[in-house]
Amino acid sequence: MKRDTRETRISGTLKIEGRGRYEVSTGIRFFDHMLELFTKHGGFDLSLHADGDLDVDQHHTVEDVGIVLGQLFAKALGDRKGINRAGYFVLPMDETLAVVALDLGGRPALVYKDLVKVRLVGDLQTELVEDFFGGFANHAGANVHAKVLYGRSNHHKIEAIFKCFARAMKYACSKDARLKDQLPSTKGLL
Repeated sequence: MKRDTRETRISGTLKIEGRGRYEVSTGIRFFDHMLELFTKHGGFDLSLHADGDLDVDQHHTVEDVGIVLGQLFAKALGDRKGINRAGYFVLPMDETLAVVALDLGGRPALVYKDLVKVRLVGDLQTELVEDFFGGFANHAGANVHAKVLYGRSNHHKIEAIFKCFARAMKYACSKDARLKDQLPSTKGLL
């Protein structure tokens, strides 16, 4: 998939039933690290290259990567027949505890609370993490609820959310052999 705008040029490929392999380059190293661990913990294969107007700000790059990742999942899931559809994970990361619950049912929504108290973690503008998840939710057709319950390290707070996100997505995208020909909905439509 490719997405080119006046602000960003992003290309990516995704294999949901992968082996945790990644090749990620966004120009924001901490963000790359989060996408790499998302890929590893989700068991996905992701190749993603973003070239954005980082001389202006990180916002366009971070949000647009969320959009592209959402589009990649939407395309890879196809009609979504047989998937579990919803998933959640609770993860302790040292002193931090985070939870992510999500539903791939086609209705985008985001509820996000990370308790991060600094402007930067590494080279990433922390307020943009919410924009990443918003872009993802809107383009994957997903409800995403992500929350840090408590913690001290701002690095751990963000990392715990990305690891939870990976594990919740891994389960939600997984197929249930008993329901392989069915949409995961009583409406008959997602």
